[in-house]
Amino acid sequence: MTRVWNTPVFVIAIIYFAVDGVFLYLTRPIAAWIAKQKLLERVRLWVTSLRPYPSLALFAVPVILLEPAKPLSAYLIGTGHFFAGAVVFIAAEVLKLTVVERLFHLNKKKLLSIRTFAWGYGYWRRVFNYLESTEAWRASRRLVAKASQWFRTQRSRWRQRIPQTTRLISR
Repeated sequence: MTRVWNTPVFVIAIIYFAVDGVFLYLTRPIAAWIAKQKLLERVRLWVTSLRPYPSLALFAVPVILLEPAKPLSAYLIGTGHFFAGAVVFIAAEVLKLTVVERLFHLNKKKLLSIRTFAWGYGYWRRVFNYLESTEAWRASRRLVAKASQWFRTQRSRWRQRIPQTTRLISR
């Protein structure tokens, strides 16, 4: 019975971490943009002044506050509110990962000085490195790159047509 129960739990965990990995890839540019903003300089100075365990507590806050949005979005989708569920899921996930990514980069050395956190981070990195080395990951990255190139090409073509269209309308 334990084996039967572990398989679905394992599949759900893989899907959960895969979704987090995809969103993490998408939120890195947002986190980089936030890092460049002078508006949050005081917050950055305060965050970097914290000792290791308060840094860990602060690191956990966005996870604790925003993680319940996943079951909420599943409930919304399950009850027929697909758009609302998707918006809740995407907004919470992007916000959570952006804040967590930024906090991690600001306090990485302090967080890794905590033995248990360092072990968990090392384990996570090994799993993520393995996933990135798989052919499925590389194929999906190639597919994303091709799709991005196609969208950029389409946007470029569309922008080239706009001046012509506005000239025709103004005549």
